[in-house]
Amino acid sequence: MQTIRYGGDYNPEQWPEEVWREDVRLMREAGVDLVSLGVFNWGIIEPAPGEYDWSGLDEVVELLHGNGIGVNLGTPTSSPPAWLRRAHPEIRLVDAEGRTLAGGSRHGVCPSAPAYRDACESIVDQLARRYGTHPAVELWHVHNEYGWANVECYCEASTAAFQAWLADKYGEVDRLNDAWGTAFWGLVYRSFDQVEAPAAAPPGVNPALQLDWKRFSNDEHIANYRLQRETIARHSPVPATTNFMIPNCEGMDYWRWAGAVDVVSNNHYLIAEREDHQIELAMSADLTRAVAGGPWMVMEHSTSAVNWQPRNIAKTPGELRRNSLAHVARGADGLMFFQWRASRAGAEKFHSAMVPHGGTDTGVWRDVTALGNDLKRLSDVVGSGVEADVAVLWDWESWWALELEWRPSVDLRYRERVEAYYAALWRQHVTVDFAHPEADLSGYRLVVAPSSYVLTDAASKNLRGYVENGGHLLVSYFSGIVDEHDTVHPGAHPGALRETLGLWIEEFHPLHEGEALGLESASGTGLGGVWAGRIWSEHVRLDGAEAVARFASGPDEGRPALTRHDLGRGTAWYAATALDESTGLNELLATALDAAGVQRLQGVPENVEVVRRGGHRFLINHTGQDVQVPGSGVDALDGTAYDGRVTVPAGAVVVLADA
Repeated sequence: MQTIRYGGDYNPEQWPEEVWREDVRLMREAGVDLVSLGVFNWGIIEPAPGEYDWSGLDEVVELLHGNGIGVNLGTPTSSPPAWLRRAHPEIRLVDAEGRTLAGGSRHGVCPSAPAYRDACESIVDQLARRYGTHPAVELWHVHNEYGWANVECYCEASTAAFQAWLADKYGEVDRLNDAWGTAFWGLVYRSFDQVEAPAAAPPGVNPALQLDWKRFSNDEHIANYRLQRETIARHSPVPATTNFMIPNCEGMDYWRWAGAVDVVSNNHYLIAEREDHQIELAMSADLTRAVAGGPWMVMEHSTSAVNWQPRNIAKTPGELRRNSLAHVARGADGLMFFQWRASRAGAEKFHSAMVPHGGTDTGVWRDVTALGNDLKRLSDVVGSGVEADVAVLWDWESWWALELEWRPSVDLRYRERVEAYYAALWRQHVTVDFAHPEADLSGYRLVVAPSSYVLTDAASKNLRGYVENGGHLLVSYFSGIVDEHDTVHPGAHPGALRETLGLWIEEFHPLHEGEALGLESASGTGLGGVWAGRIWSEHVRLDGAEAVARFASGPDEGRPALTRHDLGRGTAWYAATALDESTGLNELLATALDAAGVQRLQGVPENVEVVRRGGHRFLINHTGQDVQVPGSGVDALDGTAYDGRVTVPAGAVVVLADA
């Protein structure tokens, strides 16, 4: 990419042909240079098995190409035609209750069904043969939102595929029994075909079985993607992507997906009723950048309200611009919306679009065209990285395992702790990278592990080596407890981190619903105040670490609540309860950041987003007042020069190019 690509999903099949030419004229006016095309038109281009009608798609591709608009060509396999479901009822999705789901929507197919895979390969082969070398096609958009509604299927084909997957992974059934700990309750298998999918069952289904089922389900979708990608590659040299849903698709492990795609793209929609939705957006963007290992693209976001939330709240003036440029600040080299023109029929007719139902005499359209102009002025950031001194650990498998049944507390939620730490860092103007626990962490001054319940031996050694070599590690409670099979690490908790943290845990003490307890900082630590914890307490026994704060109430009154352990040339911190930003988390993080030498912008309101990317500093004001930020340079968006102080108007964005 030489410029920030700009556009959206285009569904001309919903409109008469006279609208198509008007669409292209408006695209040029808005600065659109790339559209996703054909994502849902399988039943249109193949109205009956082996019969093809390319006339409409041919015309639109030529129309777009003639007007300088590139095509991100979709494979329409997320919405198979009615004739395929009728001819092959075995492809229908079966849920955990054993119910076969009806049609009328998309994604209602089993990802393991051979007939579905064969049909996908056939239609993709036809598409790639016809358009694979067409100069309009600049990117392939494979499928749409893998795992959106059919992340798991419990039919006979899925069960058979799971058994084959297990045989390939373990080789011998005794190795599976050992890994899964099937001696417990006598759940021993004598052959792989005895293993059942973990559908509806009495409570207490083996968690190792459930974890491998989730890995298998993820891998089945990757296999479907690879089948289509390889089919395309036979006819087309053009790169391919599929739209991820980071971080809101729990069932897909995007660390595993990253190596399968040529370009990482992501869908993100604000959760409108969240007061801090701009922080969740930033977290999504940072995590997507981590998965990509560099620049990425937004495949879908919304110009205003969506249609599927309980209350679909419209964006406020300036919010479209702030959201879009926040993605760019955090590594996006492409911005696409769903969709170009608002639909008049179907399930998403109340979803906002670049061309709304009200047409071009609307605030949304004016914002869309203004954003197109902004992006042209930001071409210098394309391909550049984002500067971050802090990493937050993220592992989809830990998320899966933590939230299985029969954990010490139903209040243990993976994203709750991750988002608490991320939000506190965001408000202290700290840009973070996300990282897998086994990744190279040597480039970071501070690494935060908010929710690392699952920690492999390799990850444990990696974190210890990071600290010994001078790194600073901050760990939250119930981390380092089990290995990749949900088997407790040997010895006292937290087995995988015991030596790194310099402590061990005699007993977990989950708190009652709504219960809070006090903490007091230990003398001589430099910390002050009385804090509060919730959700969790535990009986911490020091074994080399020192207490930074102690519980002032609750079941562990007087015992360590926050600890510090100097190990080698580095330091490991531990929090044995859930601190909120206003009750100690900010101060704990500030102390760890200072100890690690992480510099932060001072004197700036917490709701002003500050991110440095490619010689530019993005200043995004999420407040209702004008603010001043230290800095010098020229605003890349409007050419204003600043010397020492930058004024960022209420709700506005300044992109300061280095002087």
